[in-house]
Amino acid sequence: MSDAAAAPVVGVRSAFALDELKRARDAHKPPLAVADSTPSEVDWVEASRLRGDASKRLTARLEGLDGCTEAERRELGRAVIVEVVQAATERRFAERGSTWTPLAQAGLAKAVFDLMFGLGRLQPLVDRDDVEDIIVIGHDRVFLNLVDGSKEPGPQVAGSDAELVHLLQDLASRAVPPREFSEAHPELNLNLDGARLAASMSIVHRPSVVIRRHRLVDLDLDDLIGRGTVTPVMASFLAAAVRARRSIVVSGEQGVGKTTLLRALCAEIGPDEVIGVFETERELGLETMTDRHPLVFSWEARPGSSETGADGRRAGEFTLAREMWLSHRYILGRHITGEVRGPEVAEMIMAMESGSGSMSTTHAVSAGMAMEKLASCAMQSGDFTRDAAVMKLARCIDLVVQMRTLLVGADGARRKQRVVDEIVAITPGEDALGYASTTVFRRIAHGTAVPHILPDHLRDLDAHGFNAFEFQSEARRDGGAA
Repeated sequence: MSDAAAAPVVGVRSAFALDELKRARDAHKPPLAVADSTPSEVDWVEASRLRGDASKRLTARLEGLDGCTEAERRELGRAVIVEVVQAATERRFAERGSTWTPLAQAGLAKAVFDLMFGLGRLQPLVDRDDVEDIIVIGHDRVFLNLVDGSKEPGPQVAGSDAELVHLLQDLASRAVPPREFSEAHPELNLNLDGARLAASMSIVHRPSVVIRRHRLVDLDLDDLIGRGTVTPVMASFLAAAVRARRSIVVSGEQGVGKTTLLRALCAEIGPDEVIGVFETERELGLETMTDRHPLVFSWEARPGSSETGADGRRAGEFTLAREMWLSHRYILGRHITGEVRGPEVAEMIMAMESGSGSMSTTHAVSAGMAMEKLASCAMQSGDFTRDAAVMKLARCIDLVVQMRTLLVGADGARRKQRVVDEIVAITPGEDALGYASTTVFRRIAHGTAVPHILPDHLRDLDAHGFNAFEFQSEARRDGGAA
């Protein structure tokens, strides 16, 4: 992604290389600078042409600068972009007798920077504070989901569908490690700085992209109380459950805030605990919160290339199941799975059986469906029947926390609010379901779930800070059984 200021230079460099960078900076310090944001009116055709010039100059400048860091490369790139835009401005004046305003020049420089180092024409949309999701169906059909729950059309993000595919291929090639996006591998998932990108080509009618922004990262349950996602007594219950090493699954449909709640739950894990995080694309971000979580091993899956080996696996492929298998040697105290959606649940069950206090998310429309979804995923591995999967899950999972999205507020000022819809306690059972469930917090029509029944096996949570008295008081007030 684009950044307004270059990251600090790090690493040990030769004196020659550092001097060369300093000369490059000093030689290109004109009044023009790269703008902090891209103006809405930018000549992207001109920006694309200038990007080619800037890329060639940057490549030439980098020759002989062995070991140049990405931060240094961007810093030098800014100087080169300023130089290229100024040269184009002078040519324009010589040829037409007119030129761009300083503001337009700065905006053009920002557009070139976005094309070289950021998300291209998608970058201005990602930079908007009011945008939550970006939906792209072909280069010219763009829709923005805003934080207030409304939707609005967006500007086209490329000159053609082919140009959009080229942009995505460029982003894939710049990923670490690089990803493939081609006819042979038409799916792309990228972890961006503060967002997640999913894209497809050829298997859909037009190249398509969805970008979801992570707006709430370093937060805790108190923050979610302030946002209306949880109530104080619910936060007390969930915090105590984490401290008591209960295993929790956060469930819900897409976009309801499962990952945000998982981050807040993880904030209750003690700083001395060793955490293993398993994700297809890094999204949870615990490894970046070193003050809160100093002991984190963060694994990220790799899709591999289009080439396959003798075993039928993609070359370089690294799956969630493999991550979890390797983790057994890392003395983990907690296993956090960003999202369970396939046969990796079999490995998750093994991890949960070897240690308590695990947490994960999954897509489901209710707490009951979450259990069925996980059982179906376990069956995909070929190692479990449904009955065996449910039996294992019922022994490993203590709580399912279901989330949903509400539209609150008066007409004309409605906004989207994510809430915990219900919390269900899971125990082994002998009926047809294979497990027993108790609704601890029950759903209400227009708000966050309210206290209902506290099972006997959870009453010891008061030793971990749970306000059981307040739970019982609210349950009686709202018609629960306490």
